[in-house]
Amino acid sequence: MAKKNGPHNDQNKQKTTKVKKPKNNYTPFIILIVLSIVLAALIPFVQQGVVTKNEDVALSELSQNYNEGQYSEILIDWNKAIATLSWSTVVENGVEKQQIQTAILPARDSLSDLWLSNPQIPTTVEVKDLTSEQFWADMFPTIILVLLFLWIGLFLISRMGWMANNAMTFGKSRAKLYDTSKDKIMFKDVAWAEEEKEELQEVVDFLKNPKKYRDIGAKIPKGTLLVWPPGTGKTMLARAVAWESNVPFLSISGSEFVEMFVWVGASRVRDLFTNAKKIAPAIIFIDEIDAIGKKRGPGTGGWHDEREQTLNQILTEMDGFDNDTNVIVIGATNRSDVLDRALLRPGRFDRKITVNLPNQTDREKILEVHAQTKKIDSSVDFKWLASSTVGFSWADLWNILNEAAIITARYWEKEITEMRLQQAFERIVMGLQKKSLVMNNEERKITAYHEVGHAILWRLLTHSDPVHKISITPRGGALGVTWFMPERDAILTSKAKFLDELCVLYGWRASEEIFFGKEFITTGASNDIERATAIARNMVMRYGMYDEIGQENFAWERGMGNYTGVEWDKPYVSEQTQKSIDAMVQKILTEQYQRAIKTINENKKLHDTISQDLLKEEEMDRARFETYFA
Repeated sequence: MAKKNGPHNDQNKQKTTKVKKPKNNYTPFIILIVLSIVLAALIPFVQQGVVTKNEDVALSELSQNYNEGQYSEILIDWNKAIATLSWSTVVENGVEKQQIQTAILPARDSLSDLWLSNPQIPTTVEVKDLTSEQFWADMFPTIILVLLFLWIGLFLISRMGWMANNAMTFGKSRAKLYDTSKDKIMFKDVAWAEEEKEELQEVVDFLKNPKKYRDIGAKIPKGTLLVWPPGTGKTMLARAVAWESNVPFLSISGSEFVEMFVWVGASRVRDLFTNAKKIAPAIIFIDEIDAIGKKRGPGTGGWHDEREQTLNQILTEMDGFDNDTNVIVIGATNRSDVLDRALLRPGRFDRKITVNLPNQTDREKILEVHAQTKKIDSSVDFKWLASSTVGFSWADLWNILNEAAIITARYWEKEITEMRLQQAFERIVMGLQKKSLVMNNEERKITAYHEVGHAILWRLLTHSDPVHKISITPRGGALGVTWFMPERDAILTSKAKFLDELCVLYGWRASEEIFFGKEFITTGASNDIERATAIARNMVMRYGMYDEIGQENFAWERGMGNYTGVEWDKPYVSEQTQKSIDAMVQKILTEQYQRAIKTINENKKLHDTISQDLLKEEEMDRARFETYFA
């Protein structure tokens, strides 16, 4: 579904002045440079083109040669005659060039005074101002170069002027004022988070009817913090608040406040809140507010100090709101635990709205909303996809439909079918099929027995999810996949289910030991062992599930302290306690490994039958797998 926003009054639209950037038309610049280079290269040749050997002669000799017809042409300057010999040439660098003779002329009134006007002689005699022509020929490249440098200077001055204008606006807010009159999105278009929308209805009602709250003495929260997992539609819900309230919507990301230049962030905060007050009632939406709102520490200088100044300015501006301002600040973050306590106190971000990932009913509604912009086959039922996408966010569900549309277009089909949705779902969850990765027969056999080991254990154990698909086609970084599908959204996980999951994870290693022998075990179980170890350690150290260790958290997480801004120290664990933890973890893993071996041995014949069929079919869905247990 395309992101939309709602309308607001035209009088509330903020007019922003844009600095015009000069057009980058470099064509005259390039032409002048090329012309200058060409002229600089040709001028010497032009000047030397007809002059190879210049011989100075007396006027009498020049006159005699003229009468004898030895010249093809004579050019008369005011005090010089340049005569080109018609019969004498020289060859220089492979090029023929005529020789000239030059004679100094006395003062005269006409050509007849020089005896160079005999009509019977075919020599062309012409009077020219050669000095003036030579002057302009010498000056032309210089003029071009002067114009070139002048143009470069003007170009640089214009650029500097634009940069100066940008420098004047460097501290201005970069918030975008959305024109909510073009597109609209209402709460009904947000097809999930019903409880959260009820909370935000109070914000909408205050912006619409502030007098109702003032008369009774109530004050609406100045700030509302949206704490959601990534991709759950925080911005969409904030725009829905703006449209429902019919007010302007200023949006900015937390990272846009702070740059390498000091004091810029604080300046942008002041400008943002000033603009919001001018167009009030309005909503300021700060996405990823944790970029500037992290807990303050003792460090000073550089970026750390700049971020703190920006945070301090936000706190000051929010304190400056009075009950008549009608400006609401909505912040969004995925990490509320790192926010400074001063930002969360009453009077600033008073209200904190936490939204979990959508449940199955919400996911079905979200899929139907996304489907409105796509051509979906009428036979498609989104219930199976909603039940299969436990833990998916709004963005994840959109990605599935978009991927299905891409696959449909690839095969030149007109509508998205359930088969294409299934392909898109599997591609996103399990990864792209690696058709170029070819396994030999031994590797395929080991992979098949491994995946069936996982599947049989899940099927036979009590606290497990049903098997959705088994595949020995390489996908992503895995040689095969056993895919389990939860039938419902689970909020809590029991100790019994953790133990069943540990047993299932050892299905690979147990299958290798039983069917191929201990000496032929492979590296394929490395990821399963890693995951099993992490689960067992969490059960012992974090969840307090074993009385032998006690109800105490021994897990160590690197994070920021509440006040000091430094990393937490590692919790004190005595050597004896650490040995007890290690012994308990090893005991849990050993028990579940032996449990996996026992269960597979009891169903060895069934395991072998399913594995051999999987080698032939390569993929096996839930219905096919269940036929072995009928």
